[in-house]
Amino acid sequence: MKLGEIASRLSAELHGDQDVEVTGVKGIEEAGPTEITFVANRRYTGLARTTKAAAVLVEPEFPEIAAATLRIKNPYHAFSRALGMFYQAPVYPEGIHPTAVIDPSAEIGPGAHIGAYVVVGAGVRLGAHATLLPHVVLYTGVQAGDHFFAHAHAVVREGCVLGNHVTLENGAIVGADGFGFSKNEKGEWEKIPQSGPVRLGNRVDVQANACIDRATVGATEIGDGSKVDNLVQVGHGSKVGNDTLLCAQTGLAGSSVVGNNVILAGQTGIAGHCTVGDGVILTAQSAVSHDVPAGKMISGSPGFDNRIWLRAVAIFQRLPELLKRLDRVEKKLAAQDSAEQIDGDRA
Repeated sequence: MKLGEIASRLSAELHGDQDVEVTGVKGIEEAGPTEITFVANRRYTGLARTTKAAAVLVEPEFPEIAAATLRIKNPYHAFSRALGMFYQAPVYPEGIHPTAVIDPSAEIGPGAHIGAYVVVGAGVRLGAHATLLPHVVLYTGVQAGDHFFAHAHAVVREGCVLGNHVTLENGAIVGADGFGFSKNEKGEWEKIPQSGPVRLGNRVDVQANACIDRATVGATEIGDGSKVDNLVQVGHGSKVGNDTLLCAQTGLAGSSVVGNNVILAGQTGIAGHCTVGDGVILTAQSAVSHDVPAGKMISGSPGFDNRIWLRAVAIFQRLPELLKRLDRVEKKLAAQDSAEQIDGDRA
């Protein structure tokens, strides 16, 4: 594909030879003379000057470099689109594998691909162009919209409702029982029935081995466009807004409420019944046990304002030095007190 064609399809401003042949897309350090790459972080400006790539996707104000540049406001997203020009995901043909077990009452829309050993329970309703890869299990009463895509070993439990263009990666579990137990009069833990389903909006992605628990009552909800990363735990009855990111190993305790456009970075945690407002960012390994107002950036565990946290971390690193200084001051003061005491005794 010619570089000029790529620029046209991306609506990017090309600085360079439009007739250069491009065969693929790679990272800035690996890209060769027939591949394009990108710079979305100014820290990599130096690598852009030395890259062997045919062209670099950059922001419009990026300085001129030896390589050709494709200038566009969002080079990272443009890189994603360019990648799609060269890489095509596998296409699964319409049809039902003979080993699939589908209840006669299930309704499957047109264009479906049902793989080997898939199980589709009673009353399931799937929209058009569903793709269920081997060993996917849909319990009784599951509903999913158009273009539902479930990778091998994904499971959706009874009564859960999924919107259009929902993707479940390998081993994702939607609607398993929430962690609900109460003690009886003997002091023994008894299971609390988990009666409420999970509801996923449109364009929700649930990555590998993530778990979204069903609710005790009501429903656990994930809003349109939100993305749930690998090994995330969403506790029963939680509500997550639209276009929110729950990154790897994040945990939401039961009845957490998370707003729209929130980013919960890796290994973050939210205690039960807490509300996190729209646009909040929890940096990696942060945890909150209190409500967080909209727009805040929180760090640390227990979490507090990121700017204060940065200063606190800087001070923490100086604690050994400060302790030594304090020790010297205390020794000096003790020596002065001793000298004054001796002078007083002589008087």
